Amino acid sequence: MSTDKFSLQADELLADARKRAGLDDFGDPWFMQPLGVMLEALNREARLSAAGVAAHHERIVTGLVNRLRMVDALRLHPEIASESVEVTAIIVGLPRTGSTLFHRLLTTAPGLTAVRFWEAQNYAPFPGEMRGQPAARRQWAADLIAEMLRITPDLLSIHPYQVDGADEEIMILDQFFVGTQPEAYAYIPSYSAWLDGADLTPAYRELRAVLGFLQWQDEARGGKRWVLKTPGHLAALGAATAVFPEARFVMTHRDPLETVPSYCSMVAALHGAATEQLDRVAVGRFTAQRWAALLDRFTRARDTGSAGRFIDVDYRSVQRAPLAEWRRVLDLLGEPTDAAAEALATKWLGNNRREQRATHHYTLEEFGLDRDELVNLFSAYRERFILDRA
Repeated sequence: MSTDKFSLQADELLADARKRAGLDDFGDPWFMQPLGVMLEALNREARLSAAGVAAHHERIVTGLVNRLRMVDALRLHPEIASESVEVTAIIVGLPRTGSTLFHRLLTTAPGLTAVRFWEAQNYAPFPGEMRGQPAARRQWAADLIAEMLRITPDLLSIHPYQVDGADEEIMILDQFFVGTQPEAYAYIPSYSAWLDGADLTPAYRELRAVLGFLQWQDEARGGKRWVLKTPGHLAALGAATAVFPEARFVMTHRDPLETVPSYCSMVAALHGAATEQLDRVAVGRFTAQRWAALLDRFTRARDTGSAGRFIDVDYRSVQRAPLAEWRRVLDLLGEPTDAAAEALATKWLGNNRREQRATHHYTLEEFGLDRDELVNLFSAYRERFILDRA
């Protein structure tokens, strides 16, 4: 890897991935455009440190290696492409709205499944891995979490990382170099501007194919329906609707005055691990304005579609009566529940209370924001989904 001027070069990344995987067929080259846009932004705008270049190099090569391995698996096992994938729900909303807790709670239901953290890191089996025996990939993910927390200890107070926990498929989309994950890792506004106008349908089609690949790897998933979740779907309602027409959208709501500074702190922690110069004010202002725009665009698009596809979940209701919200949403999704399922959900809640994690501290001011500005940015959303339901 070249570290001259701390740059990332596509030809080096592709060559390193081929060498690591021992394979050379990347399949459909559609991903090269988003990769090129992202690399240009990282090299020109992100002010990466040497450690940051190394981290992004590894992130990108890992994604390319997974692509190579999946293409090869499809060649060896063409039946993978015949897997029937059903996505019953896509959880979406601003970051920090309680969606992680609700996603994991919802998918305790025996008939539902979700992408696990370790699967999101390496969705393709390692060389020599027996089907249904992913121990090495689980350990890889555990080691990754340990390294992330070594570099940025505050992360665990921001997001409850769990190797086997349901997590965000944005980490898979990131391996296609599409979505809001790259901008969470670095300050790359030109990439964000490109994303807003890009056709994300190819990425979502590939995500659906990966879900089928994961089903094929784990026979216990047979007949189960998927629940997806990431705030990043706010940037892709059209693509998500087109590729997952069977899915309903579960939209989580919490006052942005509480969520935005929390998310800014998470983004700042991730940026700080990879940049030579962290500007918390620039990160904060960009992040607040960015998510206000994404939320506004999503809400307008939602209002032009089928209202029946959306289920709203208020953070305050989940805090007050999580099992009641669990039952309500499962009923709307047509997912049966019984005493055994409720016992599983109750046990999960008992083991995953928020107070079992360290408190996460942040203020608006450290990100160059103030209450009046956030009230203005999110006024329409707050009036419709927060203040009207207080």
